[in-house]
Amino acid sequence: MQSADLLIGSAMGLFTSFLWAISTNVYKSQSNEATPLAISSVKMWAAMIAMTALVLLPFRTTPFYMPLDSLLFLVSSVTVGLVIGDLLYLTSQERIGVSYAFPITSTYPIVTYLIAMVFVEEPILVSRLLGVIVAVLGITIISRSQAMVQDLTGTDHDPERPDTSDPPSTPRRVTDWFGIALALMAALCWATGSVLLQIGVHDVDPIDANFVRMVFGSGIFIPVFSAAVMRGMALPSKRATGIVMAAGLLGMTLGSLLYTFTVKMIGASIASLMGSMSPLFALPISTLVLKEAYSARSIVGALMTVTGVILVIIAV
Repeated sequence: MQSADLLIGSAMGLFTSFLWAISTNVYKSQSNEATPLAISSVKMWAAMIAMTALVLLPFRTTPFYMPLDSLLFLVSSVTVGLVIGDLLYLTSQERIGVSYAFPITSTYPIVTYLIAMVFVEEPILVSRLLGVIVAVLGITIISRSQAMVQDLTGTDHDPERPDTSDPPSTPRRVTDWFGIALALMAALCWATGSVLLQIGVHDVDPIDANFVRMVFGSGIFIPVFSAAVMRGMALPSKRATGIVMAAGLLGMTLGSLLYTFTVKMIGASIASLMGSMSPLFALPISTLVLKEAYSARSIVGALMTVTGVILVIIAV
């Protein structure tokens, strides 16, 4: 990997996290008018429509191309990461609370690095692995400290994952080892999905790859959303639907597309770390815009995160 690719890819990944941080706070602002499942479904469907239009643009330099092996890896990445991983995460969140489940699943960049070393021959660099660990610890501190300050926490780190928050009455069972195990399994699924994405996007245009992911992901949400409505889930208001769709075009469409480009340029191990930086950007956004409280631990976590990212980029 050339240093220029690493710098450009890392910058793209950080910008992706910035977009996700903005959209996450927008989703959070609509939580009173739309359920987490409704928000996740609407933004995914909006992204699918946008990606379809992008693929069909007449001035594309290359036609749509998707070999069968790439299709299988891309579909597998969505299935493992989006379906199974999110199901495990949501279940763990119900058992131990998002303020514990999210920090645990934030370790997935470390797992991604380890899996990538085995299956895609990611070079073993001690300084880079150390940077990933330091950055993940920083993100964990930020997310955990924000949850301790607020009665309600925010939403997930990746817009491709459903937005969830703890109701004030949700019991937080720190000693629920099964819930903790589910969170760890979710991190494993997300890491595996990232590596599968790297393999799947290797020989195809990231636009085509992201289109496949959005179409398949949108299809998954149709029966899930329909079943929830039949069980009594309230439909989102028209105002919330419009706002979530607009934020989805920013976070889910552009963010996911840039993340796919990032994975293709610098690999899943570094891309997953850069893509998990949204809590770092969400900290000043939620503090300055939403007037939410912050703690000294959040500042320490932010400094650790920045230090870890620097170690990853300059690793030799």
